Amino acid sequence: MNATRTPAPRGLHHITAIAGDPRENLRFYRDVLGMRLVKKSVNQDDPDTYHLFYADDVGNPGTDITFFPWPHAKPGRPGVGVVEETLLTVPLGSLDAWQARFAEFGVGSNPVTERFGERTLPFSDPHGMRLALVEAEAPFPFTAWDASPVRSEHQIRALHGARAPVRELAPSREFLEGTLGFRHHGEEAHWHRFVLPGGKGAGAGHLLDLREDSDGRRGEWGVGSVHHLAWTVDDADHQVGVREAVEAAGRRPSDVIDRFWFESVYFMEPGGVLFELATAGPGFTVDESHEALGERLILPPWLEGSRERIESVLPSLDEATA
Repeated sequence: MNATRTPAPRGLHHITAIAGDPRENLRFYRDVLGMRLVKKSVNQDDPDTYHLFYADDVGNPGTDITFFPWPHAKPGRPGVGVVEETLLTVPLGSLDAWQARFAEFGVGSNPVTERFGERTLPFSDPHGMRLALVEAEAPFPFTAWDASPVRSEHQIRALHGARAPVRELAPSREFLEGTLGFRHHGEEAHWHRFVLPGGKGAGAGHLLDLREDSDGRRGEWGVGSVHHLAWTVDDADHQVGVREAVEAAGRRPSDVIDRFWFESVYFMEPGGVLFELATAGPGFTVDESHEALGERLILPPWLEGSRERIESVLPSLDEATA
């Protein structure tokens, strides 16, 4: 089975990374970047740590960056198979305002540069995660957050894409194009851009940049590194179809895992980057009202009996103010 018979994923759903102190993480993504905390939960495989979700006002798929805060974990090691930069879409003409905001808050950033014809502002978060703001048209539905400290006309609109080095480009390219339906958009400064159907221009929200580094050492997950890239599938049927294509390509996908707000399948692409297929729904309001998103700790049903113990070991986020 290949992309001609199975609909390709619809673009990014979310990106999950590893953070340090959760209060520092919240202060930065909510109070500096102006994103809304739309879900406060726990890592379902390690419930003694948070899983924090930041997105637009309603948590639309494609606007969501999430974190596992492990304060005592070692820093991640950059290298092949690990995403080295996460790209976020901002409105055209907004980077001057963002540069001023970064200067106000002491955020380390590099000069604005141009990549694949897009104005880009690289920067780092407090835990060493490398990100970049990219001026482009919003790739996904977006709802401004009225309570954001960032003006609505400058707010981060969505996930733009990601960049990762791989030891060999050819196997990843064959898999992306032949199984998942990406197309090769072009090459610039040794970076090869791959874009899913539906992406406009250089592919905002639908893109993955890969660079071949044949002598590079394997990267390692840790604080400041991306854990996985999640791509959107419409529903369970779409997910099954793409999963079958991934399995036929020899990538050994996981079984479907119910995450309550979406269902997930995980696998590694040939270069070692961990991918997820996440369904578009049911979404973050399935267990909280829109008005109350992110206000209380949400636990999966099988952990409700352990709520008291879990809450006793998680640090309070109430004092995490700018």
